[in-house]
Amino acid sequence: MPMTMLAQAQPGLTRSLAAAPAWAKVAAVLAGTAVLAASARITVPMWPVPMTMQTYALLVIGALYGSRLGAATVLAYLAEGAIGLPVFAAGGGLHHFFGTTGGFLLGFPLVAFLAGFFMERGWGRTLLGSAAGFTIAHLAVFVTGVPFLAGLIGWDKAIALGFLPFVAGTVVKTGLAMATYEVALRLPSRRG
Repeated sequence: MPMTMLAQAQPGLTRSLAAAPAWAKVAAVLAGTAVLAASARITVPMWPVPMTMQTYALLVIGALYGSRLGAATVLAYLAEGAIGLPVFAAGGGLHHFFGTTGGFLLGFPLVAFLAGFFMERGWGRTLLGSAAGFTIAHLAVFVTGVPFLAGLIGWDKAIALGFLPFVAGTVVKTGLAMATYEVALRLPSRRG
């Protein structure tokens, strides 16, 4: 298949989950929250804060699970963290929603929803569409995170500390998510 044209259909996992019984969807949500928790522990040392692989995981979960189940999975993950389970990069607890990472956490469901939304509508059929869909979805975390951070430290610092250091990582993680989605499209699906 040429690099300019990606697969024409949603991956088998997305189709299977849409028609799956409730218990399978619950299992997928639990697996997704485990992936998100693990991705929070994968860090790349950066200043002022380390970069995690969470947004990569958000993009992949959204694209593979679909917009609704992807967003529901992320909401379950945030609930786990809010009640104190150590699923965030710095542990767990409600206080994470009120500190410097609060706005970014609140944007997580939007990232997964948008990734699923765009892939469900066929944006993943071409390289350009896939890049646009994943990039827009990924940038959504900054739409909520940077203004929230600005309310705490001011706009100049919020942009300098909460956006600019993460541009390169955003490009890399978006590309990785696109590649992961493309691999998932090529996997054979089980049809019963």
